[in-house]
Amino acid sequence: MTNDTVLHAPLFANLDEAEARALFDSMSQVDLAKGEVLFQEGAPGDQLFIITEGKIKLGRSSSDGRENLLAVLCPGEMLGELSLFDPGPRTATATAVSDSVLRELPHAKLATWLESHPSVATPLLGALAQRLRRTDEALADLVFSDVPGRVAKALLDLSRRFGEPTDGGIRVAHELTQEELAQLVGASRETVNKALADFTARKWIRREGRVLVLVDLERLERRAR
Repeated sequence: MTNDTVLHAPLFANLDEAEARALFDSMSQVDLAKGEVLFQEGAPGDQLFIITEGKIKLGRSSSDGRENLLAVLCPGEMLGELSLFDPGPRTATATAVSDSVLRELPHAKLATWLESHPSVATPLLGALAQRLRRTDEALADLVFSDVPGRVAKALLDLSRRFGEPTDGGIRVAHELTQEELAQLVGASRETVNKALADFTARKWIRREGRVLVLVDLERLERRAR
């Protein structure tokens, strides 16, 4: 395999190394440039994708043109898995946040694989349950948390996905625009920038363009509750 992080994908759970490699090698490679769309919301689809390099964002649009960023996914994570169990229109648009490489597995090929490796179904269903749990948490945050609390929680989540420990804190090269970060939080760009400015003034974070350095994780975690 090209990247050990891919082994963490639920698709490869319960498989030995030889089986995991065989499945990985049977999957087609997809290369995306930054900003390129993998699939559109509403389009038919019956493929599962696993990210091996880069970042992919999932977003939805309303009828009046407003956009909501649902998640930013990193190497080792899957997308499109819902269509494997319930083929139908895509529920979100997937776009490359940075140059990315993915592996693609069609529904028919997965169905054949599951027949001979039924144990793979359990972690796949677990991944769907985790996605549903995150959706429930996001809805609860919109109802019960204020914008600064949601911003703190988003920063902590991004740090767990993309953070790199440094002497000055956790460096998070999220590569999101200010508008995308606001969409991820579910608030206006102005309100999110105000929260970030407050965190900066309190020395909880340090901003360096599209790179954030989380300096005081304890305070951020407290604010995210």
